Amino acid sequence: MIQPNNYQAVANLSPCALPRRSASAHHPDIFTDIYRDDTYLAIWQRSLSDELKGAVTDFMDINKARQGILAVTPHNTIETLCKTFGPNDSVVTLGEDIALLVDMFCCLFDLKRAGLRLTKLDMAMCPRFHVDRVPCRLVTTYQGVATEWLPHEVVDRSKLGAGHQGKPDEQSGLVNGTHHIQRLSLGDVALLKGENWSGNEGAGVVHRSPPVPTGEKRLLLTLDFIDD
Repeated sequence: MIQPNNYQAVANLSPCALPRRSASAHHPDIFTDIYRDDTYLAIWQRSLSDELKGAVTDFMDINKARQGILAVTPHNTIETLCKTFGPNDSVVTLGEDIALLVDMFCCLFDLKRAGLRLTKLDMAMCPRFHVDRVPCRLVTTYQGVATEWLPHEVVDRSKLGAGHQGKPDEQSGLVNGTHHIQRLSLGDVALLKGENWSGNEGAGVVHRSPPVPTGEKRLLLTLDFIDD
């Protein structure tokens, strides 16, 4: 806890030196915590219904397209997904859940539309720990292993990017011990504050795609800001 006589010292810290916290809860109201200066990760912990899990399995089996990159509004998400992947029951059921997330994302950040990326993976898309040069990104995994991230206070950011000097993240000095690596759960919906969020320079969430076990597949959804 910060003592009263330390408030001014904290106020004078640079943005990257300020403490950062993750916030999690079993209801989506937790998303509003992302507006707190000290919160760089907000996680809605949820479980997928059996109906949605079944739709995801069917979607992965039926649809051959590996990725859809779309601009959507809360009102046209299902229609746009059906045009992209085909108007079958699995797309509609999955689309209903995605439309809910698009609506939350757009309402929270006062956006007219969002950039949607729905990707089928059989390998890690971004296997190294990194930060995103965005204001904020929504991430959720519908099938397979979910996104991994590191607590702010355990990261040596000088080892990001070229700073790793060709060494694996676990050996580069980026983090002292694999026990610090955190992982979202299947179905969790996370808001990851990026480097382009005002006042969050040098404190974007450090995260990566986990290795996908042989023979398994992953379905990842991300939502991003779109400039109108």
